[in-house]
Order: sequence, then C-alpha cells, then structure tokens
Amino acid sequence: MEEVAPRGPSRRILIAEIVALGVAVGIAGVASVDANWDIPLLLTLVAFSIAGDITGSSTSAKQVKISGSFLALVLGMVLLGGAPAAAMGVLTILFGWLYRGQIRARWHYALNDAVVYAWFPLLGGLLFDAVRDGASLGSSDGFFYVLVFGVFAVALALNFTLVAAYVGYLENEAIVAQARKALIPVLPSELAAALLAVGVTYLYYEVGLATIVLFGLVLITFQYLLGELLLSEQRSEELERRNTQLASFQLGLMSALLHTLDLRDRMTARHSAAVARYSREIARAAGLPEADQELVHTAALLHDIGKFIFPDRILKANVQLTDEDWKIIRMHPHQGAQIVADVEGYGPVGDIIVAHHERYDGSGYPRGLKGEEIPQLSRIISVADTYDVLTARDSYRKPISSFEAIQELQRAAGTHLDARFVEVFVGVLAGTDLRYRHGEDADFDAELGLERRVHEYAVS
Repeated sequence: MEEVAPRGPSRRILIAEIVALGVAVGIAGVASVDANWDIPLLLTLVAFSIAGDITGSSTSAKQVKISGSFLALVLGMVLLGGAPAAAMGVLTILFGWLYRGQIRARWHYALNDAVVYAWFPLLGGLLFDAVRDGASLGSSDGFFYVLVFGVFAVALALNFTLVAAYVGYLENEAIVAQARKALIPVLPSELAAALLAVGVTYLYYEVGLATIVLFGLVLITFQYLLGELLLSEQRSEELERRNTQLASFQLGLMSALLHTLDLRDRMTARHSAAVARYSREIARAAGLPEADQELVHTAALLHDIGKFIFPDRILKANVQLTDEDWKIIRMHPHQGAQIVADVEGYGPVGDIIVAHHERYDGSGYPRGLKGEEIPQLSRIISVADTYDVLTARDSYRKPISSFEAIQELQRAAGTHLDARFVEVFVGVLAGTDLRYRHGEDADFDAELGLERRVHEYAVS
C-alpha cells in the first residue's frame, strides 16, 4: 500500500482562512482603542517574541519546539491587551517564516500560522481584560496572578487546537489525536513556562521594564544553549544509531563467514556450536561476570574460523597429513584472530582465539604461552574444545564416552589444560544430562541465534 502524501488545502479553506485573518484584524482594530499601547514595552516584547521564535530548537525525535515566543505573547496579552498581543503574534510568525526562507515553498502553512497567531493572542488578551475588569482585580491581588496562569492555559489550548485542526485536516486525522500527540509531550515544559509568566508579570509590576529586558536576555541565552544541547543530543543519537547499524552488520558478516565454513564442513560448524555452549557453561559455573560469559561464547563460536585457510584435503581429513599440512593447521588460530580482529569491536575476541591452542605447560601454539600468560577465556575454550573433539562422532578421531573423556581431561589438567577449569567442567557435566551435553545435538544456528539476541540486548 502506497504512502499517501498530505493533501493541500482546498480553495474554500484558503478563503476561510483569509476571512478569519480579516475578522481578527477587524476585532483587533476595535479592541485597540482600550488596549495599552506602551511602545517601549511593546517593542521589547516583540523583540523577545521574534528572537525566541528564530532561536527556537526542535527535537527530531519528539517534534517539540523549544521557543520563548509563546511566553512573550502571553505577557503581551496580560500587560498590553488582545490587540497588541495579536499584532505581536502575526509579526512574530511572519518574520520567522521570512527568516527561514520557507514562506514561498509552504505559503499555506504560513497563512495558517498567521491566522493562529492572530486569534489566540487576541482572544487570550480579551479574556484576560474581561475577567480582570469584571472582578476588579489589580496587580496587588493574588487572584490576578491566578488569572495570568489561567489565560496562559487557555491560550495554549487554543493554540494547539487550531494547529491540530489544520494539520488534522491535511493529514486526514482526528483533531483530538493531533492535539494529544502535539500537546502531551510539552505539558511539563509549558507548566514551567506558565509559572514563569506569572513570576515575570509580578516582577514587572514591582520593578518595571528592566525585568522584561533582563529576563528576555537570560531566556534567549538559555534557549540558545538548550538548542545547542539538543543538536548535540540529536547528533549523538544519530551516531549511536549508525554504530548500532555497523555492529549489526559486523555480526551479520561473522555469521555469513561461519555459514560459509559450514557449507564446506558441517563438522566444523557443529563443533563450534558445541564448544560455544560448553565454554559459556564453564564460565558461568566458574562465577565469571556475564560480560565474560558472552565474550567466551562469541570467541568459541568463532574459534575455528581460521580454518578457511585449510585446503579441502585437510579440512575433511581424508588423507594422511604431512608435516607441511600440520604447519598450515597450526596457523589457524593466528589466521582466525586476524580475520576477527579486523572487524571493529572484535579485538578482544581475536585475543582469545589466537591463544585457544596454547597449553598450560607452554607446549602449545602459536606463541608457546604458559600458565597464566594464556588468557583465561582461551583456557576455558581449550577445555571445551578438547572434550568435544574426544566425544563427537564427527571428529577426526574415534569418539570415546563422556566418562572416558572426563578421565582424559583430568589427566591433562595442569599440563595441557588449566586444572581449575577442568574441575569446573567436570562438575557441570556431572550435574546435567550427559546425552544432551554430548554435543551430537549441538545446533549451530541456535548458537548464532543466541549470539544475535545477546547483541541486540547489548545495543538496545
């Protein structure tokens, strides 16, 4: 189903908006007689409103604009009246559209904004004046400032309703849904702005115009800094999204390599799955942190990826191996580590893979590391690797029973293998279903699936 682009306004709607703007101008003209046309205050609030609009910042994730213009317009409603506030609103919105250079490309949105910014300041100012005069409230009365708060709320609701009605018409969406989507995310910040409106109004009557000027400068500066912070946050989110995509691609690349090796040799794939399962359980039983358990699972799943360098005669072991063949075999930990380490973020995995054929007594390869020189997780993989080679039916050698394999592990403890992890693994095997642990049912795709789930959890 194709996505339907928002429709443009009909001729009837455009005519209605022009008429609405004309009516607002007419009402403002009549109301202007009783308005407070304090020119210094009006110019200050206009400057404050325009600066707040053009320095406002939007978050792409929430579609919320952080702007000081609405607060300035509310102050205009309260301190000057409906007509001056409406004039401020229209000037602010038109200047903002001209400043952003979008008025020609999206002129009908600009027209709608002009209508909205004419009506809600006009009605808010007229409402404030009517209630104030009807109740004989002055700046020394507490209810005067309750009225300021109430007019802020009414103007906010009217603003969002008018905007939601137009956008809902263009996008064929209910007005209530549009208003809820736009208004609810900003309610906490608008509540704070309403309290600021009350505070600034009080200070204006106590101190004078200097309060508005100082507050405007502080708020615009704060708004600019907040905008830079939001921009930095958006860039950080974009970078994190790209890193997540890259990590997913890297995991997919590793999976593709393993599946390619699987096509050449089913034994290697099954063996890798079994060793990954055993290694994770050894790490868990040994009390290693969850991060190490995940790391050893990944390294074990990839530990034989260096076998890509093997020709088929070695990989399938269908001929007597020569000394030259054994040289190639001994290269696979190093080659595997290089393949993995070249993928960003897999460096620690490569460090484990390169040492998984080292022996505790120093007789292993490729570096002849000894004892604690061998990475701990590499020593775990060595134990799991040895057990699976001894017991699996698709191994290069005739399989032996699990009991016999445990005896072999215990004989190699302290020489070829780390005695601590041999003991841990024997305990794991003793407490589980040996037939299941035997490895014949090791599922390569299942282990890859586990790796993907761990990865998705880590980056979420």
